Amino acid sequence: RLVESGGGVVQPGGSLRLSCEYSGDIFARNNMAWYHQAPGEQRELVATITPGGTAAWRGSVEGRFTISRDNAKRTVYLQMNKLKSEDTGVYYCNVDQRAVRLNYWGQGTQVTVPS
Repeated sequence: RLVESGGGVVQPGGSLRLSCEYSGDIFARNNMAWYHQAPGEQRELVATITPGGTAAWRGSVEGRFTISRDNAKRTVYLQMNKLKSEDTGVYYCNVDQRAVRLNYWGQGTQVTVPS
């Protein structure tokens, strides 16, 4: 089970911290990821983190977003700084689907950055 939270409306240049609580060994054992789905677009991988805490980012979020995880709390975080209007959309967490295919998604959390 995945429960994302922390989204909201924030002005350009602002910050948000998203949280994802997970339950299930499949999430604890594997790389976790945050995904971004912009309005009318497909879901895209934003950042990943290994169970040991090694992080990686994709695209324009590098240098602005930070992914972290607390294995004891079974929670993955996404610290989002210097937000831009193109960051608007629904954010989901899940396993890194490039390695583990899982046909399940949480409800996501909406982030809105007005242009």
